[in-house]
Formats: sequence, C-alpha cells, structure tokens
Amino acid sequence: MLKIETPETDRLFSSIDLSGGAIVAVSGGSDSTALLLLLKHHIERNSPTVRLLAVTVDHALRAGSAAEAEAVARLCAKRGIPHKTVRWDGPKPATGLPAAARDARYRLLGRAAREAGIGLVLTGHTADDQAETVLMRQARAASAEAGPDADGRGLAGMAPATLYDGEIWIVRPLLGTRRAALRGWLTGQGAGWIDDPTNDNRTFERPRIRARLGDGEAAQFGPAIATADRAAGARIDLGMRAAALMRAHAGRPAPGLLRLAPAFVTAADRPAAVYALRILVAVAGGSSFLPDLARAEALFFRICGWRGPDPLRATLSHAVVDRRSAGLFLHREGRDLPPAGPVRDGTVWDGRYRITLGDGGGEFLIAAKGESAVAGALPVTACAPASLVHAALAAEPVFSMEKQGFMGGFLPASAQPVAAPFAHFLSGFDLAPARAVAELIGAAAIAAPPLGSIGLKP
Repeated sequence: MLKIETPETDRLFSSIDLSGGAIVAVSGGSDSTALLLLLKHHIERNSPTVRLLAVTVDHALRAGSAAEAEAVARLCAKRGIPHKTVRWDGPKPATGLPAAARDARYRLLGRAAREAGIGLVLTGHTADDQAETVLMRQARAASAEAGPDADGRGLAGMAPATLYDGEIWIVRPLLGTRRAALRGWLTGQGAGWIDDPTNDNRTFERPRIRARLGDGEAAQFGPAIATADRAAGARIDLGMRAAALMRAHAGRPAPGLLRLAPAFVTAADRPAAVYALRILVAVAGGSSFLPDLARAEALFFRICGWRGPDPLRATLSHAVVDRRSAGLFLHREGRDLPPAGPVRDGTVWDGRYRITLGDGGGEFLIAAKGESAVAGALPVTACAPASLVHAALAAEPVFSMEKQGFMGGFLPASAQPVAAPFAHFLSGFDLAPARAVAELIGAAAIAAPPLGSIGLKP
C-alpha cells in the first residue's frame, strides 16, 4: 500500500519541474483524487510556494456529472486547494463519443491552463490505463482496419509527457503505479472517490478491456507493460535515427517545398529513411497522421528504383512526391486546399500554418495563393526546379481584404509553419523527429519537457 512519505512522493514528483505551477485534472475518481492529494503533500513538504490548481471537466454526459464536480470542489475546499469546473457544452456526437470526449477534455484543460498562466497539466493515468491502452492497440493492429496503429508505434502506449497544442505539457506521474495501490492508500487516508458508471459500460472499448483484465485475464497485465516498454524504446530509437537522416539530407529551398538530397534514397538505414519520408510527407501535406506504412514502403521502393530521365511523381496524404536527379521533392498538392475564409487567431490553416491575428483581423480573409498570384514572382534557387517552386508557392497561404483583394504591404496576421503530425499532440517519444522537422520548416522551437528525461518510465 502507498504511504505518504517523502521518498514516495519524491519518486513520483521530484523529476517534474513544478516551478511554473501545476494543474491537476481531477474527475473525482480514485486515480485523479490520489494524484491530487499526493501532489498536495509533496508541494507542502518541498515547495510550498508552488501554485496548484485542480480542474474538473464536466462532460455533461450523465445526469449526475454536475453533482460529481461539486463533490470534487468540496474536497478541494476542505484541503485548501483552488478548484475550477469547466463544462463541455453543446451537442454530443452519436458515434465516436469517447474520442470526442477526450478531445473536449484536453481542449478545456488547455484553455484552463492558458487562462491560469500555467503550462503544466498532470493527469492520473496509471499502469492499469497503460496496459489497457496497449491491449486495445494490439487488438486494432490485429484487425483488418488497423489504421494509425498498424506500424506498431502505438504499442508504446502513453508517454510520461505529451505536448498539447505546442504549449501545454501533459504529464502522467502515475504510469508506474497500480490503481489498486492508489485505492488502498486512499482508503487508509479515509478519503473516498467517485466510481464513474461509464467505466462499466461495455459498449465502449476501454471498459471491455478493463473488464477482461478484472475477469480472469489479469495475467495479460505484465506482458502488456513489457510490450509498452519495448515499443517505447524502439520508437525513440527509430525517431532519433530518422531525425539524423533529416538533418543530414533535408532542406527547404522555398516556402512549402522540401528537398531530400539524392543520398537520402541510398541511406543504409532503410527503416529510418521510410519513417523520415512518412513524417515529411505528412508535414508537406498538412496531415495529422503519418501515411500508411505499407504504402510508404511501396513508394520508397519505387523511388529507389527510379533511373530517370523523366521525373517520378506520386501523391500521398495530400503531398506531391517528385523524384528527379536533383533530389526528392515534397510539396502540398493543389487539390482540396481550404477555401477563402475569415482569419481567426490561433487556428491552424490547412494543417501547415498557425495563424496569429493582428489588429482588425476580422475584416480579412486567408486562402491559398493560387498559380496566378505567384506567376512571374518566383524566388531564384539553384537546388529546386522552378516548376516545383511555383507549385509549392501556389499552395501557400495569403491574406486579403474581403473587397480589396491581396495585401502586399501591411499584413493583418502572421502564419508560422507547424508540423501537422506533431502540432496537436506531440508524444514525448517523438521529440527527436519533431525537433528536426521544426528546424527544417522554421516552426517554433519545441520547449523542453518538464521532466528530467523522457524515457520508458516516468
């Protein structure tokens, strides 16, 4: 059973940088309640000036959710912990509810963090949650519709830290702790918790897996955690190798145009080269997910077999891949670009640019330049054909006034490049390739995670 002792809380929290304050996501369940009380004890013993804020997300999916949020507020008031409830208002989807609720939860937590001026959110995910995640992803990988989990990266499970929307770090201190230990400790402290009936609803995937682990299949727990550790190590290693290849061979000859030197295709580390290609294709096309591994491998095989003289062209994940003697080029294809629309602060345009609004931005539009806007105004570059520069620039964003057209002088907003696969959620396992891409495209630098290290254990 867990005990409130300095060594125990030090193990959980001493590697986390709490100097800027911390938000704890507290649902009222056993895991998040234990996290809050353990962190409160740690702060009182070690850093009493650290700001601590508990935030409860009321998903408004059940009649009793508001009362549960009020119960958390009473607990926090009793313990002297500032508390805030945020509510997921609006219509709820008829399908895909768990994923939608997860997105809403992190959106609301991120908003609360920004409003409080705190860049760190702690969540109560436990070793049990990690095992459930791995078992779910194993099941998907074995199915005919494996999706993003088909390449095995998802078997790493949840990282100890994840960067949300490029600015909020989500940290999971309890990934190495069992739920039963937390509940035993809470019981010993005389502290209760709320059991969410949704966790017993086997209509949803996670409760089904959780029930299996509790209905005689507990032996799967150890192998699932071991799988996560191995997969995390492999994912980190592959990402570091891919990052090295990108730094050695990738360039950006013009906005929206990426170039891989001919030597990239002959790199000895083929798995890392294919992984780097998948990442860069997603970046060029503004896709949140990497292209399918099998399709990317098939394309890489074609690229390796190219002998010219005519270029080899293919499209994948909204990106054009163009192989010729000067190298391998990638840019956004001209189809399915966003139509002209109002400029909105903080939004990500086409998965490729984060928009920062200036004064009077509501009067302006953003759209792709189009071929007519770049004709005759191409930058001179020695390492990229003019036709590819033209095609890339035509898919770049431009601001305009609704009635007066393109603005050549004063700009009402700025557009900073982002890497779509890492822009919304950046797993700590993927820091190496994400940083290499950020350097390549001129994106904002990725802040160091608030942990001493990102490894296999928190």
